[in-house]
Amino acid sequence: MTQEHSLYGLLTDPAADAGHRDHPPRVGFFTDTSVCIGCKACEVACKEWNGVPEDGLELLGMSFDNTGMLGASSWRHVAFIEQEAPLGRQDAGLSGLPTGPSVTATADRTVAAAMPAAPRGGAELGTGPVDLGFPSFDLPGSGTGAESRTAFRWLMSSDVCKHCTHAGCLDVCPTGALFRTEFGSVVVQQDICNGCGYCVSGCPYGVIDRRPDDGRAFKCTLCYDRLRGDMEPACAQACPTKSIQFGPLDELRERAGRRLEQLHEAGVGEARLYGHDPDDGVGGDGAFFLLLDEPEVYGLPPDPVVPTRDLPAMWKSAGYAASALLAASVAVFIGGRR
Repeated sequence: MTQEHSLYGLLTDPAADAGHRDHPPRVGFFTDTSVCIGCKACEVACKEWNGVPEDGLELLGMSFDNTGMLGASSWRHVAFIEQEAPLGRQDAGLSGLPTGPSVTATADRTVAAAMPAAPRGGAELGTGPVDLGFPSFDLPGSGTGAESRTAFRWLMSSDVCKHCTHAGCLDVCPTGALFRTEFGSVVVQQDICNGCGYCVSGCPYGVIDRRPDDGRAFKCTLCYDRLRGDMEPACAQACPTKSIQFGPLDELRERAGRRLEQLHEAGVGEARLYGHDPDDGVGGDGAFFLLLDEPEVYGLPPDPVVPTRDLPAMWKSAGYAASALLAASVAVFIGGRR
């Protein structure tokens, strides 16, 4: 099998690079954040299938984001980003909806008239203002007028391990606890992990983490056991809007490109892909995203680089330096004898 070489001289096929022959196509996730509704079904499904313990239910301030970040007990994290930003065409025609819990005879006709002007996807779903029935203390979206919704929006995204092409966590693991599967994903074997923590510092995304009780590292496995049983990962199966899409990585990249063009044509110019480029600092991600703002807004590094990418060059330079030092020592020794 002929393989093309990518950045840093490594193979573009990580499963083959790990020694898997006649392996299935590389699979992964494409997360379209423009249709994420923040339901957290992915978080629940991940925990239930993989037996991930609960990580607390304390709300972070006024946000519904109760997990905060990925960790040893949060293999999926649904981020809720609250922005003071115009809704734009999201609000087209919906200002005529009735306010409060009551429904009028004209509500159906108002909604039907508004829908053609409100394209689906990408922060373009508007809702009628809600009368809470008690003082709102100026909470975003709590007013009863349309003007209260024109300067506030939600961005939601389900984050997960990226299963990098060039995985720093895999490179630095001294025990072989981390391994590359035949599907191209990266998995931690907890019965081999010694809790050294090298993998934590080796991840450019801050994904992998250790549990405080025994120090072992945990992260998403891409539901490796389900893949071996010809089933899709639990989170993707549970996602009601298909924000999380699973399949062969090449097909997902093509699908993501078409989706990006669709959003740009609809006027959502801020839409962008993240983690799809095989020539980036990690060789491309096995889990990539369509975002509606800068990566930093979602807590993602703008230009991730695997910490071990320069190891081959470093070892080569060290070899040259050692050879030069040895040659100089020999020369000095011979010169001294003369």
